[in-house]
Amino acid sequence: MRARIRTARKAMVLAAAASLGAGLLAGCADDGKSDGSGSSDGDSGGKTTISVGLFGTMGFKEAGLYAEYEKLNPKIKIAENVVERNENYYPALLNHLTTNSGLLDVQAVEVANIAEVTATQADKLEDMSKVSGVDKSKWLDWKWQQATTKDGKTIGLGTDVGPMAICYRTDLFKQAGLPTDPAEVGKLWAGDWAKLVKVGERYKSKAPKGTFFMDSPGGLIQAILGSEKEKFYNSSGEVIYKTNPAVKAAFDLTADAAKKGLVQSQTQFQPGWNSTIANNKFAAIACPPWMLGTIKGNSKPDAAGKWAVATAPKGGNWGGTFLTVPKSGKNVKEAQKFVTWLTAPEQQAKLFKVQASFPSAPSTYTMPEVTGATNEMTGDQQIGPVFAEAAKAAPEQVIGPKDQIIMQGLTDNGVILATKGKSAKEAWESAIKTIDNKLDQ
Repeated sequence: MRARIRTARKAMVLAAAASLGAGLLAGCADDGKSDGSGSSDGDSGGKTTISVGLFGTMGFKEAGLYAEYEKLNPKIKIAENVVERNENYYPALLNHLTTNSGLLDVQAVEVANIAEVTATQADKLEDMSKVSGVDKSKWLDWKWQQATTKDGKTIGLGTDVGPMAICYRTDLFKQAGLPTDPAEVGKLWAGDWAKLVKVGERYKSKAPKGTFFMDSPGGLIQAILGSEKEKFYNSSGEVIYKTNPAVKAAFDLTADAAKKGLVQSQTQFQPGWNSTIANNKFAAIACPPWMLGTIKGNSKPDAAGKWAVATAPKGGNWGGTFLTVPKSGKNVKEAQKFVTWLTAPEQQAKLFKVQASFPSAPSTYTMPEVTGATNEMTGDQQIGPVFAEAAKAAPEQVIGPKDQIIMQGLTDNGVILATKGKSAKEAWESAIKTIDNKLDQ
């Protein structure tokens, strides 16, 4: 059985790597078509093409930052290759890093993976702390340290962080007899995730037909665990997810919500989940700022202005990304200049204003782009202060090298089963079996 598991895992990694590799060979053009140059030094117009590997909706293109940089640097063209789920993107990236081949000029790394990349792949990546214009004081201290090796090499520059809030549909809340003002909504569950589940029960009692309170069990457990200082590893680097009472409590609360029919039986960022956003099938979602970009990208036009942002039960962080420059890239120097510009406070503020990716540069928190920021999906609500307060309340979390594997096991092979009739005990046993098998590989 173990051999089959390992074979299947290897096949998955190779398939993901092949998928990313196909994107590299195609040139990763923004429109999905090859520009005939691959990730080479130039295109037919004599420009240098900087290839960028991303996952999900990171928003650089949508916020106009590529176009701005190309205008400032007429001899540069930016071409991105985007994989929807980081669970598919990262195995391919890790394979390319391990073999030190097939890497793009810029590669994004999600916070759940940064500990592993920093510990095992630093020799394949440029030390961004030595690049002209890079000043570590511009980043949150803990954000900078997450991508820094024990000997002081910083292999990635931080883009966003993910301070936690709850986004909700004001129209669906109103129909269910719940308040719609963000301050009043936040009071409903202040201080306790269990109160959020209780609000879900109130919602369900008068819910508009065909809707659920929350989008997914995975989203709920992610939010709860995002408010814990220790979740899967302790400060000594030991795996503690099975013995940490906070993890089991989060799992059981999520399973209870699933059993009560308060969350959809959906896995986040999959096509079926995307369609539930478009079709208004749920009323609330655990919502770091970048989630607003995902909501926007999957919504129909009439959803604009119908969302609002309320303070989460507890301060927490979910997500955040780093941009790295592989040493084997074809345009290392130009990539370093681009990443330095793209992660500067001014660009982080612009990205938040348009795409709601919350900056990791604290100097932006008093900039008007943040303090007065609104979002197409949330109408005229000034959302910046909500996320700024959440960022201040978030604990400095212990991040381990296999955080993503553990979280994916808890969600995709764990709490999701509670929406399909399994007991919390059965779902937990399935999750830990999956996780332990993967950790043993």
